[in-house]
Amino acid sequence: MAKGHRSQIKRERNANKDTRPSAKLSYARVSVQKACFVLDAIRGKDVQTALGILAYNPRYASSLVEKLLKSAIANAENNNGMNVENLYVEECFANKGPTMKRIKPRAQGRAYRIEKRMSHITVILNER
Repeated sequence: MAKGHRSQIKRERNANKDTRPSAKLSYARVSVQKACFVLDAIRGKDVQTALGILAYNPRYASSLVEKLLKSAIANAENNNGMNVENLYVEECFANKGPTMKRIKPRAQGRAYRIEKRMSHITVILNER
């Protein structure tokens, strides 16, 4: 447990905050495994190359990640004053979100469970 006054604890916590520009999409209706196929393709690439890869990727998750990447670029440009030409995708990952459980009727009165998975996708940029 941290010692000190509440304001001092908050000050220390905010001092350790990550200043890299990022964007996060919560509750995306795509499974983590399917999102990771797209994220693995752009990890470590500069943003122009990453946008080109996402534009021609046929997967559904690529449209979500493309929108997220554009948001992270705008955050870097407007909030951090970074140059767009020097940006690259430093980190990108998908974490497991909640799962919607549905029932599908099957033969002879049985019911099969259908799990509709969600994920939380994060893209973090940095300057070279």
